[in-house]
This record gives sequence, structure tokens and C-alpha cells, in this order.
Amino acid sequence: MSLWVVVGGQYGSEGKGKVSAFITKQENIDICVRCGGPNSGHSFVDEHGKTIVLRQLPTGFVNPRTRLLIPAGALIDPLILKQEIESIGLPRERIGIDRKCFIIEEKDREKEQALGLRERLSSTLCGVGAAQSRRVLRAEDARSARDISSEHPWISQYLTDVGDEVNTALDRDKKVLIEGTQGFGLSLYHSDHFPKTTSRDTTAAGFLSEVGLSPRLVTEIVVVFRTFPIRVAGHQAGPLKDEITWDQLQQESRYPNPIEERTSVTHKIRRVGRFDWELAKRAVLFNRPTRLAINGVDYLNFENLGIREEQNLTAEAKNFLDRFYSDVAPEVQYLGVGPKLSHIVRLSPCNQPASPVLRVA
Repeated sequence: MSLWVVVGGQYGSEGKGKVSAFITKQENIDICVRCGGPNSGHSFVDEHGKTIVLRQLPTGFVNPRTRLLIPAGALIDPLILKQEIESIGLPRERIGIDRKCFIIEEKDREKEQALGLRERLSSTLCGVGAAQSRRVLRAEDARSARDISSEHPWISQYLTDVGDEVNTALDRDKKVLIEGTQGFGLSLYHSDHFPKTTSRDTTAAGFLSEVGLSPRLVTEIVVVFRTFPIRVAGHQAGPLKDEITWDQLQQESRYPNPIEERTSVTHKIRRVGRFDWELAKRAVLFNRPTRLAINGVDYLNFENLGIREEQNLTAEAKNFLDRFYSDVAPEVQYLGVGPKLSHIVRLSPCNQPASPVLRVA
């Protein structure tokens, strides 16, 4: 039995989807569970150079034997979910949707727009926060996945009890991975920037709750960072320490072409900043990872793009890792040296810690 939880350590877009897909293939994961809602997209570049973006399904679909589940704590937009299932061409038996998933309605999107959440918080206006509030208030018009089969008959074939299914799988010595959403710095409970947060907790413990699993079952917690954290457009989204421009990053990294990143949902140019060491230490403290991943090593120096061996990294990358080992945690298991799934390097030898990776000041 093994239970993996993948968590973002900053403000989202750390590359959780890419790392989750990599682990699902490398560890031959039996079940991959995607938490959250359609207000955030998980993406990676496949071997053909195509960017894959998913807002509801787990990126673990890359392993053809992995079952894909959406847990009770998630919120779903039926149209987005249906489109993703059809676009990937997944067979029915590979997908399970918990009967208790909450349904996002058109009125939720309208409510967020009327409240001016985009102007106040840079909300994606996907209706997740408004739907979550109706769920908490136990509104009379609240609907779960089991309640919409007449309106969306296609969904009936996928309905299941995800908590029961995952617990049973673990008892049968299966491998399960939970793909968390967004990042620790956006947690509704633990961010220092409330109300400039998302509408849920974004810690490993929070994701376990969404699925219905005991913390005693966890074998691996993977916290994912990126060398230059990003936040969505607009300062109303919340502060970003030591913010820089994409032009400045291109110049420093010596990238031969302009670089910028856009949000998966609204397609706006993201803001970018320098690595926040205090935020990283806090993310490690609250999540107690057993493994760590760092993406964007190529942003430290373009010469790191596609590097396969740690000893071949540039001085900038080695200096960054030395400080990470000194200030945040004593080891890193996965390095992202480019946007492709094949650009993840598993550091070798990979010493498995007996206890959570933690650097105590």
C-alpha cells in the first residue's frame, strides 16, 4: 500500500500536474484523485510538444492503467468535465465521480461577477467560491452529482463512492495518489494574505479530508515549488514578494526567446517574483513532506534546459539548491528542467527519509 499527496508550496502553478503525472507513471499508481474545482488548471507539455491543460480530471491519465477519480470534497462544472472526458477519449471504466460532488451552477458564476470578485480578488469567476458558499449554507437549491442525472444523463455511468473506493483500494495494497490544487500560500486558513486567498484549504491535510482518508494512511507527501513563484494578474490578487518582470527574468536566465506564463483559465499574463524562502519554510513546516520537487530550474539559467544529471547543472542552479538544502530542507527528489513531462529529473541516488523532510532553524 502507498498513498501519495501532491501539494503546491507557493501560489499555485508550481507544476503539481506535471509532477503528479510523472509519479503516476514512475510508480505505476493504481488510482489518481483530483481535488478542487475548475478554477485552476493543471498542465504539462507532452512528448509531442502539445500543452495538456486539465481543470477537473487528474493528470494521472497519462498512465493507461490508472483509474481517475473526483472526490466528494470537489466541485464540478458538468460541461467542463464532460468536455475533458471527451477530449482525452477516456473509456468509461477509467473514471469515477463521487455522488456527493457539489455542482456549480450558472447562478454561481453570475453571483461572483455581481460581487465583483474579479476586481477585488482576481477571481476566475468559475463559480467555485459561490458554489462552495451554497454548500456550506446547505442551500435549498444545492445539488450534488447524484441529483443531475436527468439534466446530464451521461454522468450516471461514472457515479461512485470515492471515499469507499479509495479506502478499499488501499486496504488491498493498491497505490493511490491525491493531486492537490492551487498552493499553500493561497490556503483559506493558513495563508498570511487573507482575504487574498482561494476558497478552500490547500494543505495535504485538507486534501485528505476532501477524499475521505485518514492521515494515518499517508506514506508520501510531495511539496512542489518553482524557482520563480507566480500569482495571477492584478495586485488585487494579493502580494508577491520581490516581484520582477518577465523581461527581467528572460535577461537573467539568458533564455533565447521571450518568456511569459498565462493563467490556465483566464489566459492572463501572470506576475512573477523571486523565490520566497520564508514562504517555502512555512509550506514545509505545515505539510511535513517526505519528498520535494522544484520546477523551473531552466529559469535560473537556460543552459539547464533538458539537463539529466545534477552534476551538469549550472552554477546558478547549484547555488540555488545549496541554499534550499541549507534553509528549507536537506534534500530534493525531483527537478523540473523544462516544461515537458520528460523534463523532470529524479535525483539519484534518491535517499528515502525515514521521517518528514524538515529543516529546523
